[in-house]
Amino acid sequence: MVKPTDIAEHMEVLSADGLHVGTVDHMEGDQLIKLTRTDPAAHGRHHLLPLAWVDHVDERVHLTATAADVRAQWEDDEGTVGK
Repeated sequence: MVKPTDIAEHMEVLSADGLHVGTVDHMEGDQLIKLTRTDPAAHGRHHLLPLAWVDHVDERVHLTATAADVRAQWEDDEGTVGK
């Protein structure tokens, strides 16, 4: 099981299909990963991913969802779901 403390700022986040979906800004509480808004994948907005989507962490955060699923379901900092 992945713990919030396993995830650090500036870690790359990869989808289950190996695609870059963002870079960790920080943890929001102990259940949400906030991605940087300056990452090219972010389109200028912070996005939030649930910790439950994390499969494992090494030097990167590896998700259980594909890139398409992540982008369709992530929430931005204004509460909008999807891209």
